[in-house]
Amino acid sequence: MTEKLYDVNAYLTEFDAAVVSCQVLKEGTERDVNGQLEVGEAARPDAPLWEVALDRTAFYPEGGGQPCDFGVLGGARVTDVQEKDGIIFHLCSAPLEVGSCVHGTIDWDRRLMHMREHSGEHIISGIICHTHGYSNIGFHMGKDCVTIDFSGPLTAEQIQEAEDLANQKVLENIEILAEYPDKETLATLDYRSKKELTGAIRIVTIPGADVCACCGTHVKYTGEVGPIKVISAEHAKGGSRLDILIGEKALADYKCRFENTQKISALLSVKPEQTAQAAQKLLQTVADLKQELGALKLRLLEEKVDAVETGSSACVLFEQGLSTVDVRKLADKLAQKVLFAAVFNGSDTDGYQYVICASDRDVSAFGKAFNKALCGRGGGKNPMIQGQVKAEQKAIWEYLTKGGVLQDGK
Repeated sequence: MTEKLYDVNAYLTEFDAAVVSCQVLKEGTERDVNGQLEVGEAARPDAPLWEVALDRTAFYPEGGGQPCDFGVLGGARVTDVQEKDGIIFHLCSAPLEVGSCVHGTIDWDRRLMHMREHSGEHIISGIICHTHGYSNIGFHMGKDCVTIDFSGPLTAEQIQEAEDLANQKVLENIEILAEYPDKETLATLDYRSKKELTGAIRIVTIPGADVCACCGTHVKYTGEVGPIKVISAEHAKGGSRLDILIGEKALADYKCRFENTQKISALLSVKPEQTAQAAQKLLQTVADLKQELGALKLRLLEEKVDAVETGSSACVLFEQGLSTVDVRKLADKLAQKVLFAAVFNGSDTDGYQYVICASDRDVSAFGKAFNKALCGRGGGKNPMIQGQVKAEQKAIWEYLTKGGVLQDGK
């Protein structure tokens, strides 16, 4: 069994230990899921890694939703830490001599971030459990945020209330206790646990917020957690899934949002607290202009149709910015005045959407030949076909002229 130094002191960053075992792994760096190996010999995909066990360690192994620690052990990079049957194994970039004494150093920034996040998770989970009776049935510390699944549905108001209470506990700077109560004391405690536990049980207590069985690392006082912010919520597994930012991640998110709000405020020429109202007003203005533009576009299209002489053999129009519905409507109206009507909407760069109507030929067969010649695709049946073509306008004119649809490109 490996002595767990982090269990006694989560703030321990350096330690000395004896190497109990060291074996090479044949799979190379597949277990380096976080991509943290430094450039060099051990960073090659085919470079071997070593699984090292110590008599004691300050490296926290992955478990309970908390990622493992990284760091350096005897000069080798530690990129993964796992526990198997009470023995903690360190995935190292170089071998360590069995029986030797090695010095270990923890990546403190990573450890502290996880301590804050884990303690923050306990605070908000305990509050929701106490307030609404919902259990934490899933917990994961991801690269971007902490994700928690609760056993019941939470409204936006309930989530905001829990967030407010959690941050209040942070401001109170309450001491967080991590202890192994004796059997008699444990029997009197009402604590949270995701599964039945046996043997010595470690209880993490945050007075007024949570009492929970937990093997993770935690800060000493709630004030060290920093801000707690729920950034998204959704229904999942019959309950609620919350994505939460804690500590430095919450501060970084606030900084980003503040900077963006300042930029939007300047662009809209309003105070930051008025940006939402100003944006809503701008959206309404855009909607009104789109409606006005649509009316003008429709009037222009009708004028183009009116200008076409009834009974003409063909009329081909190239337009831009039309909707699919507009293209079809325009082609339908032209088809009422000419034998062959074609509307192409788009540009030489992006290609053209087209609708072709004809009463003087088999337009379905025409479309197949047209698409084959000009790298188009689409289809339909008489008297209308539609599709898309990548050819330039000049090439389309030339095809229609050579095919006898148009005379001299008109």
